[in-house]
Amino acid sequence: MASITFAETTRVYPGSSVAAVDRLDLHIPDGEFLVLVGPSGCGKSTSLRMLAGLEEVDAGQIFIGDKDVTHLDPRDRDIAMVFQNYALYPHMSVAQNMGFALKLARTPKAEIESRVADAAELLGLSDFLDRKPKALSGGQRQRVAMGRAIVRQPQVFLMDEPLSNLDAKLRVQTRTQIAQLQRRLATTTVYVTHDQVEAMTMGDRVAVLNGGVLQQCDNPRELYRNPKNVFVAGFIGSPAMNLYTAPVSGGIVSLGDLALRVPRSAADEAGSELIVGIRPEHFEVSGAGLRVEVDVVEELGSEAFIYGRAMIGGREEQLVTRVDWRRPPAKGEVIYVTVTEEHVHFFATHGDGGRLPR
Repeated sequence: MASITFAETTRVYPGSSVAAVDRLDLHIPDGEFLVLVGPSGCGKSTSLRMLAGLEEVDAGQIFIGDKDVTHLDPRDRDIAMVFQNYALYPHMSVAQNMGFALKLARTPKAEIESRVADAAELLGLSDFLDRKPKALSGGQRQRVAMGRAIVRQPQVFLMDEPLSNLDAKLRVQTRTQIAQLQRRLATTTVYVTHDQVEAMTMGDRVAVLNGGVLQQCDNPRELYRNPKNVFVAGFIGSPAMNLYTAPVSGGIVSLGDLALRVPRSAADEAGSELIVGIRPEHFEVSGAGLRVEVDVVEELGSEAFIYGRAMIGGREEQLVTRVDWRRPPAKGEVIYVTVTEEHVHFFATHGDGGRLPR
């Protein structure tokens, strides 16, 4: 087992003047499950591939434990990687696929069989060891790929969007299995995904990247409750946080007929305008407040959301709010919403849209 440290790590692809990963500073303690998340092109897969030794590091260093692995070959880093496409050998059985790396390392046959059997039992694959990959479901193939990594007993697991080829129901089931398995093995794991729901439900901590720059790294609850800037606020959460630019006057910001008091420290730093952020679950349907015309009602069984339009700052803006699932409004209906000030987030309109002090 080992910790991982990215120290000012940078990658600039040939022919580009913009860093794919820009001075990444990140420490991952021994045994932690860390998820790298962000939109396409944010640098998350490049970060993982630099850690694996599959991408060059143009500046900075990478450590696994106390060992500088920045320029080491992948085989010398004691890592095991699980890919998006499983990368199984179709002509080999499940047992042969799982034990192939050990065979290449000239591990004794008896030890290979023992490790494969242990991993298969852990993953519920004991009855499938003689099957070929084509005879397995997508979820079973993914577990074989996991088993191939487990039998190597590496210091670090690296997973690059391993669930993206599975259907929605199987993704939910398999992500739970992966998280449970990692807890049992206590192996340091770095997991890449573009799915923020996946990130929030699996990671001990979640590192949010955008444009090659680390925006925030924290536990899921803290990311959700206290996003560091506008990007994190808008990216984390499903449905996403409502974000509106509005003028500040006399310490008050107005969202239509909804007037919100801005803390003095935030108002002083913001200047003439700021960005207001409100989670969908923090709006409350009321008899007065911000007028919203309902466009879409999304009923999900145990909860319901409406997607509508409201006039904010002289502009028609989209608004999402959670409503009572037992009595949701109808499409075309007009509702009014309010919000308590403790649930309102304020961000600057300049720089990286940083969170304003309360």
